[in-house]
Amino acid sequence: MKKIARNLLGMMMILTAGSFAFANGTKDSGSVTASTITISGSSALFPLVKDAADKYKSVNPAVSVNVSAGGSGTGLAQVSDGSVDIGNSDVYAESKLSADKAAALIDHKVCVITMAPVINNDLAKTVKNLTKQQLIGIFTARITNWKDVGGPDEPVLLVTRPTTSGTRALFKQYALDNNEEASNKSLETDNSGTLMQTVSQNRGAIGYLALSYLVNNTTVSTVSIDGVNPTMANTYNGTYPVWGYEHMYTKGSGNKAANDFIGYVMGAEYGKQMESQGYCITSKMKVTR
Repeated sequence: MKKIARNLLGMMMILTAGSFAFANGTKDSGSVTASTITISGSSALFPLVKDAADKYKSVNPAVSVNVSAGGSGTGLAQVSDGSVDIGNSDVYAESKLSADKAAALIDHKVCVITMAPVINNDLAKTVKNLTKQQLIGIFTARITNWKDVGGPDEPVLLVTRPTTSGTRALFKQYALDNNEEASNKSLETDNSGTLMQTVSQNRGAIGYLALSYLVNNTTVSTVSIDGVNPTMANTYNGTYPVWGYEHMYTKGSGNKAANDFIGYVMGAEYGKQMESQGYCITSKMKVTR
């Protein structure tokens, strides 16, 4: 009898432990409440996704959202091979992946981003506007001194991005009319913070950044293109041309945790946070692409 009682007691303890695990979201019949979402890709979208992840965690403490940058090409490649749940991109997947790999992904357009040419603050005392042709000349290295566009006698210092960068692809298409950028390998980076610091510390430097990195920033200056300033208002009304959709891609339909997070980012509640961070709300655009 004592042996039977001990066996029954052991079984009750196992059942109790299992119930405790179930209640705490560590075990259930096929789904896991506690989960980790992995995201990589666009450096332009990184600030928004990181902010959304922090806010999402505050209302969903059982979910961890790990976000890294690295460029749109990296994010798309990683979501395609299944190493992350979500790949962030400034450009459509088919521009970075083969047709069959791109077709296997689902696109979620979460917002619109504006890209602005940025220059050193000293240079901005005399250079405030560039025509598109002047901008193309500078970034293709046909113009190598600022005096040729009304600035000081100062060599142009390009601060460029790698070919995997979606920001580079978007800027090339809409600011440079698809002319190939002259890469400066010594100052090539897809880290927007590093790019901004490099431009701020070097006379004659020029690069480009998403508006999300320029909110309340005074370390670099933006340049208008054909007299139009790179602002959210001018993006909304269609007068400023250098903008694109920001995408969050999943492989196939994605998993529930990833889709719940994307739904949160695209929802009305979080949508109120986008503009304060320098991102445009897609539904407010007067023009489409």
